[in-house]
Amino acid sequence: MAAPLTLDDHPARLTAAAFADHLRRDRLRSAHTVRAYTATAHRLIAFLGRHRGEAVDIALLQAIGPGDLRAYLAHRRAEGLTNASAARELSAVRTFLGFAKGEGAPIPRVQAPRVKRGVPRPVAPADARALAEDAADAHDVPWLAARDLAVLLLLYGAGLRVGEAMGLDAGLLPLGEVITVTGKGNKARVVPLLPIVRDAIAAYADLCPYPLHKGAALFRGAKGGPLDAAIVRRAVRAARRRLGLPERTTPHALRHSFATHLLGRGADLRQLQELLGHASLSSTQIYTAVDTAHLMDVYRAAHPRA
Repeated sequence: MAAPLTLDDHPARLTAAAFADHLRRDRLRSAHTVRAYTATAHRLIAFLGRHRGEAVDIALLQAIGPGDLRAYLAHRRAEGLTNASAARELSAVRTFLGFAKGEGAPIPRVQAPRVKRGVPRPVAPADARALAEDAADAHDVPWLAARDLAVLLLLYGAGLRVGEAMGLDAGLLPLGEVITVTGKGNKARVVPLLPIVRDAIAAYADLCPYPLHKGAALFRGAKGGPLDAAIVRRAVRAARRRLGLPERTTPHALRHSFATHLLGRGADLRQLQELLGHASLSSTQIYTAVDTAHLMDVYRAAHPRA
């Protein structure tokens, strides 16, 4: 009897390369997401070959159950994955299996790892990126996926309040290196944009089916009206649950994280005050306490007598 065909031996069927093409062409995922999800698909295939002791074909992928996924997660955790990274890996596995099994087929349910709750802390940069990408991956409509990715990267990369992001005018397009944001008290401030944020917003604008002209909202809801902040909060809430992130991971927490990480990298309070649009320096000084709390965490973890 012939050995079962592997995925790479049968290009007419499902392959990890076909999965990458699907993410890129049909779901319009970022290059980063395509690379990460394809790497997960290859890891899963290699693990299943060892775990099951047989060549991995499409039938095997379609038949794997919760026990297989738990074994895979345990294997990856043993390699040093954090809770949030393991939850992100599980999200990629589910997407791959959904592609393998076909639309509407049930996916084995395995609870994502949970992050232990603690005192408020900034969202780690990797977790902020994972949150934005997971929220985008939850959409089947490409322009909505691009929109949520752009909004969340903007909140973290530029420190905007969610209401400020919702109030941006489409007349800002095409974007330059900075944008002018109107904050509390109708006070305007200039905020720099990282290339990754500009690219995400430009990708969304290219896909948006509604006209983006001066005087209209930059970010739109599914029916074309201005995007409601409640929809952004709902998307973040669902993504943090899938990733096992703590409840403190909110859209506003991304702004806090922006401030804390800048302070930790040498920004002074006056600069931070301008970037955040705080009327008073005392509002900005809370981030020195947050940064000190993080420093104490590092000290306690590292010092032998702490």
